[in-house]
Amino acid sequence: MTKINCWRRLGAVTAAALFLSGNPSSSGQGSPGIEIKQHARSVQPGEVVWMEARSPQPLKKLEAAAFKRVFPFYPDNTGLHWEGLIGIDLETSPGAYTVELLGMQDDGTALKLTRTLTVKEKRFVTRHLKVEEKYVTPRPELLERIREESERLRRIFASVTPERLWRGAFVAPVPGSPSSSFGSRSVLNDQPRSPHSGADFHAPTGTPVKAPNAGKVVLAAELYYSGNTVIIDHGFGLYSLFGHLSGFTAKEGEEVPRTKVIGYVGDTGRATGPHLHWAVRLSGTRVDPLSLIAVLAATITTDKPGAAKPQQANDK
Repeated sequence: MTKINCWRRLGAVTAAALFLSGNPSSSGQGSPGIEIKQHARSVQPGEVVWMEARSPQPLKKLEAAAFKRVFPFYPDNTGLHWEGLIGIDLETSPGAYTVELLGMQDDGTALKLTRTLTVKEKRFVTRHLKVEEKYVTPRPELLERIREESERLRRIFASVTPERLWRGAFVAPVPGSPSSSFGSRSVLNDQPRSPHSGADFHAPTGTPVKAPNAGKVVLAAELYYSGNTVIIDHGFGLYSLFGHLSGFTAKEGEEVPRTKVIGYVGDTGRATGPHLHWAVRLSGTRVDPLSLIAVLAATITTDKPGAAKPQQANDK
């Protein structure tokens, strides 16, 4: 059984506009005069921050360096309008953090715009779970398997495909609202464990699980803790993981469109009952899938009708 102290409903997206034309630092010639808009449900651990950059001159490249990570931005076909996602990991401490926007103009002039992002405190709930003891204290002969699977996941999430494979807003992979809170502190059989890094959706075994957006399947396998698992690479460091499936139809290497069925709800691995565990990684940060859905639904502009078609960033 699962006991959750509280659950916070999905909040409305808040928006703020920042103008970075005032005293930016630049490693080259020129005055960029770039306008940056920032949108987020809140600037707290586990949240996704969307940024839009509009430049009076075409840029070849733009990315954000924050939280010791790099977050690529993607342009329209003019090079004047760029968008990007920044992830605030669920264990980020509150405080002021530097965000560096690093870009390059068509003439080779390098740009560096520095501003501050203030992360506010967020209190996560604590949930108490009863699971099979083998998932709390695995037998010694299983430890090597667990270590290898953990390293495999680390390598996957550390890889960045230099192309955006997804388009438009993300959708929930199964109907309904999540039954447990992202970021909740887990106590398994009275032993504290790592924070819950995904959103759980309770659904009957066999319920179809659909891709929340387009991407490439980079893992379809049975893992010790998450059971039957599928991972989709959406490009530019954005990944979706789906755990505890009863089975999967997706194949590694397959490119899937949004809403294609990739598997079915189950209770394989360390699960207390049939449900879908959906986790999102953004340049390695653990972020709330519902934050990703909310922010993109409210803000994405390069994929709307009449907008220029996004293109792959040019690293040259």
